Amino acid sequence: MDYKTAGVDVQAGRAFVDSIKASVNETSRPEVIGGIGGFGGFMRLPKGLQNPVLVAGTDGVGTKLELAQDYHSHFGVGIDLVAMCINDVITSGAEPLLFLDYIATGKLAPNDLSEVISGISHACKSTKCVLLGGETAEMPGFYPAGRYDIAGFCLAVVEESKIIDGSQILPGDQIIGIQSSGVHSNGYSLVRKVLAKAKANDKTVFGLNQLPLMENLLKPTALYVDLVQSLMQEEIPIKGMAHITGGGLPENLPRCLPNSLSACIDKKSWDIPEIFLWLEKQGQIAEDDLWNTFNMGIGFCLVVSSEQVQSALEICENTGFAAHLIGQVQEQGLSQARLLGL
Repeated sequence: MDYKTAGVDVQAGRAFVDSIKASVNETSRPEVIGGIGGFGGFMRLPKGLQNPVLVAGTDGVGTKLELAQDYHSHFGVGIDLVAMCINDVITSGAEPLLFLDYIATGKLAPNDLSEVISGISHACKSTKCVLLGGETAEMPGFYPAGRYDIAGFCLAVVEESKIIDGSQILPGDQIIGIQSSGVHSNGYSLVRKVLAKAKANDKTVFGLNQLPLMENLLKPTALYVDLVQSLMQEEIPIKGMAHITGGGLPENLPRCLPNSLSACIDKKSWDIPEIFLWLEKQGQIAEDDLWNTFNMGIGFCLVVSSEQVQSALEICENTGFAAHLIGQVQEQGLSQARLLGL
């Protein structure tokens, strides 16, 4: 008996690493030292920072992976993985530097996993974040053959004096909501229950324009790096930012607010995408549960003073993101997000 007989093909693993090198190398930055294949990745900090502070984040894609693997959407979940990590760290005003990935599978499927790495590399390249390393673990008997799980880790840097932590937010400051690309990567345990109840498949359509359901549900999570960097380059004084993930607006928006303040959101200030209305109807989801599970069309939020609202909205539009003034900050005891109409 040997390792291959036990279910782990070492030679196939080496061939897989060789096959993804070109894609990974496309993400390189001038600060990178050496290449992939060592025991660790090396990278210098960018020049010009007086008091650099490192900002780290890690995440996965959750049970969206099951749907993605059922419908062979491997490239998209690679983008999802990067977005879930990077969208978190940029809320501090930090610049993403490097990304690491971890893939675990029952049996190596090189074509599928190459697509995942291609998606990761695409997202890293578009955000100028180097894919500095990773790990692919073949674990027969632990994961079913043909199934995989992925996790990611991102490291960013910010000048200490320029950290955005919400401490400057005041009552009367305004909240701008930036469009999501859809459901993103949260709430898919509920999504999958709804799909089973509705007996949905790759032929199912929804909405007034009869859009393909699975294609819509598998859209990758939007990346907000270019938007945030554009706002900072134009010296828009952003007071706080929030990535709207699991828990929706009610749970995530308060995370950028001082404890003495709350967010009052007008849920009629933007059009709810039809995909959420379909999920609500097909799953008979209570409205509170809907808002506490999904992003409802708002994937990222900015908090700015009222004087900066118009400038911020114009930059959002010029960067290709629909944005809406969705609420304001109020003095209301415990930090919370209150949705008008709920």
